[in-house]
Amino acid sequence: MKVRFLLDENIPPKLKTALMRRCPTMDVLRVGDADAPPSGTLDPEVLVYVEQTRRILVTNNRKSMPGHVADHFAAGGHHWGIFNIRDSASMVALVESLELVWGASTADEWKDKSDWIP
Repeated sequence: MKVRFLLDENIPPKLKTALMRRCPTMDVLRVGDADAPPSGTLDPEVLVYVEQTRRILVTNNRKSMPGHVADHFAAGGHHWGIFNIRDSASMVALVESLELVWGASTADEWKDKSDWIP
């Protein structure tokens, strides 16, 4: 199965725009989009959404998300990957990193894994 992404609402909208310009067929949503959780959705609900829709979560929420992920696992939940963005990451580096993951891996490879990008 092809990798699909959900950008957390704290990710600048310009990342989605840049990804869609570079890879128009990439399946990427952002919290607040029509087919994504609405803006303001709590982190535990976002984790349920990414589990159900098999999307990798791209976030820079390093404070509360790890605890929510631990609670999600403790309740028997899973996720299809979580990518944490470094504050120092450039837009170009983020786009290239996500493009590489999208083009060179499958969704199953990221199940229950978390990583930093770039």
